[in-house]
Amino acid sequence: MAFAILSRFTAESFSDGELRAAVEAAYADVDAPAIAPLSQIGAGEYLLELFHGPTLAFKDIAMQILGQLFAKALAKRGGRATIVAATSGDTGSAAIAALGGLPNIDVFVMHPKGRVSDVQRLQMTTAAQANVHNIALEGTFDDAQGIVKDLFADIEFARQIGLTAVNSINFARIAAQCVYYFTATAQLGRPATFVVPTGNFGDIFAGEAAARMGLDVARLVIATNANDIMARALNDGVYAAGNAHATLSPSMDIQVASNFERALFEASGRDAAWTAAAMGDFARSRRLELPRAVLESLRARYSAFASDDGETRAAIAAVHQQTGRIIDPHTAVGVAAARRMGQNGRSGGPSPVVILSTAHPAKFPDAVAQAIGAPPPEPVRLSGLKNLPERLDVLGRDTALIKRFISSRLTA
Repeated sequence: MAFAILSRFTAESFSDGELRAAVEAAYADVDAPAIAPLSQIGAGEYLLELFHGPTLAFKDIAMQILGQLFAKALAKRGGRATIVAATSGDTGSAAIAALGGLPNIDVFVMHPKGRVSDVQRLQMTTAAQANVHNIALEGTFDDAQGIVKDLFADIEFARQIGLTAVNSINFARIAAQCVYYFTATAQLGRPATFVVPTGNFGDIFAGEAAARMGLDVARLVIATNANDIMARALNDGVYAAGNAHATLSPSMDIQVASNFERALFEASGRDAAWTAAAMGDFARSRRLELPRAVLESLRARYSAFASDDGETRAAIAAVHQQTGRIIDPHTAVGVAAARRMGQNGRSGGPSPVVILSTAHPAKFPDAVAQAIGAPPPEPVRLSGLKNLPERLDVLGRDTALIKRFISSRLTA
């Protein structure tokens, strides 16, 4: 399925044999034979398990294939690439797992200092590969994401260092994430309502992309935590950024959802001029009132629900009590949204409900312990992590400072 979908996007950049080899290599280190298995947790309610890769989070499914394709592209054309990634917790470790140690690539990962779980931080900062550089940014994920965009906007600097993105601003991430919407639907044999825990809107936009590629999707449901900008945008019609709040689901502690620009572009009838002007206005005022036609188009495809930490803990406890399964706090935000959706009679009919389970609960032991009284068992992939030395630099949220840091490491 991955080959069938990605081959539509790679054109003549890779031969069929090269792409098949990349896909096979990307998913060789996944613990589940099905890669993204479905597990039923209730009547018509399923978890789509996306956490069986090297770093135990859904980002692996796209990042592993991206790393393979980067390596093949560089081998063909020569030269070097500099990856600068902003992470709210999972993208960074997935990028390191995919790109650490590869020739002709340097990886710079920025995470918001003190705003990721201890396990997430250790997965990044204990990487021993010489081409990996960790930055603990004194700011939020939105600050880190803004710096990455600033670096790309400096065209001369980007050209000099061979700057490339692994955040979901790189559409290859979206294309790879489309795959499990197709495989889940095929396994169920009928269209599903997909409930997606989301901060940066990339994982759920992959569902829209899949639908626009021809997949019959009953509905896409945005599940957010207290950083509820997407729920407010869909429900109130105003896309307005506030301050990012620290929650039990830190990978979603985001106010500016980069991929929402893509959804707005589609909802506006692919009006590039309007989209560019609207995002320019938002960048200046941090507020965008959605035109009625755009809002109606978005609402035809999406619903949105927000949950606080109390509801997150309750969802973890409920699933554990009902099924014996332990879920992570991001998945719990999805479960809370799915069950509220059902109570409100907005499930879109009799379609099965698929909640994207985005991370292994062992990555967030404190949150799980708050909900069920004990942390989850530690998987083999995380054993010994706390005993390894950490490598990171703490830097202020200043683009010029980050540029100097990158340049100094590349010339060292």
